[in-house]
Amino acid sequence: MSDSNSSQPASTANSSHSLSEQVTHTLECYFETLQDEKISNLHEMVIQQVEKPLIEFVLDKHNNNQTQTAQTLGINRNTLRKKMQQYQLI
Repeated sequence: MSDSNSSQPASTANSSHSLSEQVTHTLECYFETLQDEKISNLHEMVIQQVEKPLIEFVLDKHNNNQTQTAQTLGINRNTLRKKMQQYQLI
């Protein structure tokens, strides 16, 4: 069961492979491959790498219903449409 104060299902919150841990591991690997190279716009890059598949996944779960997808994501439907255009999903 989910803790009423948590936004994550109990199975995810207690998992040894939580999303945040997976992101941290991926970032560690990414920085290891960079060696001494300078990096910029890391925030934007990470957001884009996560946001597009997130939108695609939720759209698929809702059979491309944008209203339900926006509600699930907790964003306005117009914001969802802008993001879909940005990621060339429409």
